[in-house]
Amino acid sequence: MTLPFEPLADDAPAALRGLDLLRIERAGPVLHVRLNRPAKRNSVSDELLAQLHTVWLHIAAIQPEIKAALISGEGAHFCAGLDLSEVSERNVTQAVHHSRSWHACFDAIQYGPVPVIAVLHGAVVGGGLELASSAHIRVAEASSFYGLPEGTRGIFVGGGGSVRISRLIGVARMTDMMLTGRVFDAAEGQQHAISNYLVGDGEGLAKGLELANKIAGNAPLSNYAITQALPRIADLSASDGLFMEALIASIAQGDDAAKERVRAFLEKRSHKVAKS
Repeated sequence: MTLPFEPLADDAPAALRGLDLLRIERAGPVLHVRLNRPAKRNSVSDELLAQLHTVWLHIAAIQPEIKAALISGEGAHFCAGLDLSEVSERNVTQAVHHSRSWHACFDAIQYGPVPVIAVLHGAVVGGGLELASSAHIRVAEASSFYGLPEGTRGIFVGGGGSVRISRLIGVARMTDMMLTGRVFDAAEGQQHAISNYLVGDGEGLAKGLELANKIAGNAPLSNYAITQALPRIADLSASDGLFMEALIASIAQGDDAAKERVRAFLEKRSHKVAKS
């Protein structure tokens, strides 16, 4: 299937050009960022991480037109994790700063201006699973498999996985994966809530684009409130979370776009919720 992705326009921010380890395209309101190290199974080198971070630092500059984003991987795999060839070159202090650079990049994705969908296939391993967990929705193809081999390699997750992945699958399951090297296939990943959608091989981008276009049709403030407030409310006590919920709900309902959508529903100009 041919998808309607096109190169960025000439007036896109200069910082988004010349990022040779990424392929950046768009389809209408949807930005598509593809990891482009297929010969290395899209393992994350320092330079790839820096380029990925650069995209999300500048995405706000094209955000009025871009309302959702996709992340995928070129070649046979989404991302095989950290480029281990760079690990031995760091001392402890450098390793701490390196880990924090991963946190900064993935925080920029999770808490950026637009919702993000990760389209997964092949290896989603180590840092690749950490990257996927920073997205808001994950679409997995049947070839996807998931692993956290850090324990068997004498290292520890350093890209936010101890927080994000444990929230997706639970501490006990993550502990099992790290201690034993257990690998989940696509069906198990769906069962354990790593992925939100499971599709056939070669169908992930089409499904991701379909979902991204739906998301892009929402009120921007509502999308922003959902992606920013929900994870923060989850960190609060119940009473504090309910108070924040009331504040966010009031702000969202006061937005002009929200008022127009409510009027459209009451005037029967928009559809009711129904099972598709």
